[in-house]
Amino acid sequence: MQDHNSYESPFCTRYASKEMQYVFSADKKFTTWRRLWVALARAEMKLGLPVTQEQVDELEAHINDIDYETAAEREKLVRHDVMAHVYTYGLACPKAKGIIHLGATSCYVGDNTDVIIMRDALKIVKRKLVNVIAQLSDFAMKYKAMPCLAYTHLQPAQLTTVGKRATLWINELLMDLDEIEYRISGLKLLGSKGTTGTQASFMELFEGDTDKVKELERLIAEEMGFDAVVPVSGQTYSRKADSQVVATLSGIAQSAMKFANDLRILQNFKEMEEPFEKNQIGSSAMPYKRNPMRCERITALARYVMIDSLNPAFTAGTQWFERTLDDSANKRISVAEGFLAVDAILNIMLNVTADLVVYPKVIRQRVMRELPFMASENIMMDAVKKGGDRQALHEKLRTYAMEAGKQVKEKGLENDLIDRVLNDPDFKINVDEMDAILKPESFTGRSEQQVEEFIAGCVQPVLDANSGDLGETAELTV
Repeated sequence: MQDHNSYESPFCTRYASKEMQYVFSADKKFTTWRRLWVALARAEMKLGLPVTQEQVDELEAHINDIDYETAAEREKLVRHDVMAHVYTYGLACPKAKGIIHLGATSCYVGDNTDVIIMRDALKIVKRKLVNVIAQLSDFAMKYKAMPCLAYTHLQPAQLTTVGKRATLWINELLMDLDEIEYRISGLKLLGSKGTTGTQASFMELFEGDTDKVKELERLIAEEMGFDAVVPVSGQTYSRKADSQVVATLSGIAQSAMKFANDLRILQNFKEMEEPFEKNQIGSSAMPYKRNPMRCERITALARYVMIDSLNPAFTAGTQWFERTLDDSANKRISVAEGFLAVDAILNIMLNVTADLVVYPKVIRQRVMRELPFMASENIMMDAVKKGGDRQALHEKLRTYAMEAGKQVKEKGLENDLIDRVLNDPDFKINVDEMDAILKPESFTGRSEQQVEEFIAGCVQPVLDANSGDLGETAELTV
């Protein structure tokens, strides 16, 4: 039940999925601590320390039944979260109580858990990102040949196609996907490094046997699903790892904001829209309004993530020597909320890109208003082929274009450049010939082929490699 008397994060009540919320939950964190304690005990047993199979089995049997009340009471008393949970675990596992956390420091559970959580969260982000790419690539192929105005400086420029523009959005998301995959593959556990990263406590436990100390880490990493631990560390893994991961999330936010802003402008032009629900209210005061509220939310959340990426950056830069604790409070907020925000952004993108609305007649109308200006070169070439003087025709076209521009901008009338040319015998062009020149499809260059080549060469291999994750949809809370 909602508690209306205390603050609740909007990420939990409005934005992020339950799946992503669980990754950053207390239950995920503390059960992972226990899994790490099991892995440590098992590895220590295998390497000959006085740990029994019975103790390992007892620890394993109590991974999930955490007594949070006892842990909270103990933490209040000892002011140490890890020791409170060691105590609570010991109550559930009386036989193993004496060997829990043997030789380890707090960062053994804290830092290794953080790396595991980031990896799990990155996998969710990757899956959703791949589905957004899949939906946009279907859209790009569907509209690969439909001419539309392109814009440079937000001013009408030479034509592109609706599908070609979508490939620009996809291309940036592919860059983000590369980054995500690189981060997932590069994440390493801290391992068991001890209080200042020297592994001194483990050297003592194993009576100076370096090989066993190294093998201990390898066994723990293997059990937790990692092929490596960091090669060197202080007490913690380098906080640059957090900075790099959240910077990758910021990259997704940047791409999403670019998509959302483009779509918001296109909705203003009435060329395209985000989906609009049957009973959705656009404005409390203006019943006719259809606002791009989902894309606006993407923009808002993206801005948050981009700014949030500065938090781990400053944290990485201010860690003194082997560690300081000014990372902890900031890290537990900034990393979690970066992921929750990107999860929310991708949920909205999944929803929006599943059913983008296109208005072909408006797109065509807007093209035809501008096409005469763009076609002036083609009109001139046609007239020169019929014996016209290029310099004289160029000057006439320039004058007509200026006058037509005035008609549009100063008098609010339609662009009459074509009528002026048709009524000038020097151009020797009739209506049918002009219609042939003013065919928008002739002005889109290689747009259609570019879409086909890009989807086949760059996108399809990614979709094939991730085929098991395709088919996801997202329902929005509000």
